[in-house]
Amino acid sequence: MSREAHIERATSETSIILDLTLDGGGESTIITDIGFFEHMLTQIARHGFLSLNLRMAGDLHIDCHHTIEDTGIALGMAFASALGDKSRIRRYGHVILPMDETLVLCAIDFSGRPYLTFDVKFTCEKIGGMATEMVEEFFRAFCVHSRCALHFKLLAGQNNHHIAEGVFKAFGKVIDQAVTLDPRVNGVLSSKGHLD
Repeated sequence: MSREAHIERATSETSIILDLTLDGGGESTIITDIGFFEHMLTQIARHGFLSLNLRMAGDLHIDCHHTIEDTGIALGMAFASALGDKSRIRRYGHVILPMDETLVLCAIDFSGRPYLTFDVKFTCEKIGGMATEMVEEFFRAFCVHSRCALHFKLLAGQNNHHIAEGVFKAFGKVIDQAVTLDPRVNGVLSSKGHLD
């Protein structure tokens, strides 16, 4: 079973081409023209064992908002497409991930019901060319368009780079758990018989 998606999305603000393979090897080619954001997306692919190729052109002469939010939208759409009816997936994932002084809790449920809890605070406005407020907006866009429930909680942390990287690495880890096929699952992991 091939679990892949190809997304092309263009608006007056952004243009994105995205190829996703859920059963990949952690490799990625990512172009957004926001260096720190590219570094974070690379963490998702690497720690989620995805194959991700992404080329985004956005209105960065305004700011980074549309580029980052629309990337979250496209990635969410790609997951929804690649997962299909979610047959045989484990559905849930959770991790408490350490990165130096930082400790991040992350949990996901591909329930079909989008919801985001983001209990993570940053103490600076930007990391490189990425506004820290856009971390939450990226994950909100992903949740809505992949139709998952996603929770983050910062348990410890001081360095803003470590906090952001811990969040994205934790997300990659829970993605890997949740989309893994489990031979024990007959159909979908729900007493209702479907996840939508």
